[in-house]
Amino acid sequence: MTEAHPTASRTPDVRIAHTADLDPATLKAARALLYDVFDDMTAEDWEHSLGGLHALVHEDGELIGHAAVVQRRLLHGGRALRCGYVEGVAVRADRRGRGHGAALMDVLERVVRGGYDLGALGAADEAASFYAARGWQLWRGRSWALTPDGIRRTADEDGCLYVLPTAAAPLQLDTDLTCDWRDGDLW
Repeated sequence: MTEAHPTASRTPDVRIAHTADLDPATLKAARALLYDVFDDMTAEDWEHSLGGLHALVHEDGELIGHAAVVQRRLLHGGRALRCGYVEGVAVRADRRGRGHGAALMDVLERVVRGGYDLGALGAADEAASFYAARGWQLWRGRSWALTPDGIRRTADEDGCLYVLPTAAAPLQLDTDLTCDWRDGDLW
């Protein structure tokens, strides 16, 4: 008989806090976790996770999971929608498969449903099924971005964007979706 890991049967305890309420040590640990999990993490990627709410999971005093939701504006169907954009979802490799990612997303999805017109995120191929199983829907239309030079097509993002609809804004998943400007990756 296989012995279960001691934390496998209990729901992870998720702390939620705004960037302004996190101490420098916690921010440093979150940044280090993201750089450890993502090989292609950049300074701009880290910046995209700041300024909103962070969901954090600790085990034995150590940060092992992080996710953030920040406000963005997405244009859809002639409307500017207030979007809870999910960034920096990461669980330390040796702690995966124990419900930490689901616990992080439970908290952020509650925030999105209660405070935004929709949720959105860019999913890596290996995470797409995780988000789809949670009710996130693949955006099937074309993606665009508002830039200082006007609206620009972001075809590389097509097939990677997921949205979490809310009752506040009906969505047509086969039409165009445009994000606001930011440095680094636009989506």
